[in-house]
Amino acid sequence: MPDFLDILLHIDIYLETLFSQVGNWIYVVLFFIVFSETGFVVTPFLPGDSLLFTVGALSARELLCLWSSFIILSIAATLGNTLNYHIGRYLGPKVFSKEKSRFFNKKHLHTTAVFYEKYGAKTIIIARFLPVLRTFAPFVAGIGRMKYGKFQIYNMLGSLLWNASFILSGYYFGNIPFVKENFSIFILGIIIVSVIPTVIKAISIKRSEAK
Repeated sequence: MPDFLDILLHIDIYLETLFSQVGNWIYVVLFFIVFSETGFVVTPFLPGDSLLFTVGALSARELLCLWSSFIILSIAATLGNTLNYHIGRYLGPKVFSKEKSRFFNKKHLHTTAVFYEKYGAKTIIIARFLPVLRTFAPFVAGIGRMKYGKFQIYNMLGSLLWNASFILSGYYFGNIPFVKENFSIFILGIIIVSVIPTVIKAISIKRSEAK
């Protein structure tokens, strides 16, 4: 049975295989992955940027429909954030009341809160492009009781920009021969590049607190 890292690095192969087995039901699977990655604080490990890039590449190979993928996954991302907002609004203070939690990382919560202090509501959009923070941003918005209408404006805009950026990048660049032949390396690169800003921000916050 393949491990999670192998699936992540060869996600194009696994999605092609899945498509051959389930056909258009693959859109349901993709919807669930994106919805879960953005909708639950405990699932920030699920593929996000790399998945969208792969979807774009497979759309260029005509295995998936570009516009159907964009619309379905934009809806999934919007609904995921919406659920996460409500979880934060109603359950956040309770689940984060314990200093040591097995499933909820208070350090990530704090890092996201600092992001809000600096960027305000725009954090909903910015965090879309930052793994982990992407999962915690709507949760913190709910805890902070951001006005729902304002949250949804930034939520929908962020979903559209995030999906368009990575799906179209995959569509136009994912099937260039060099990229296609080294797809797993490019997926790893996307993961590393997307994580770096979050790591740098977390380190800077830790240093500022130590002073």
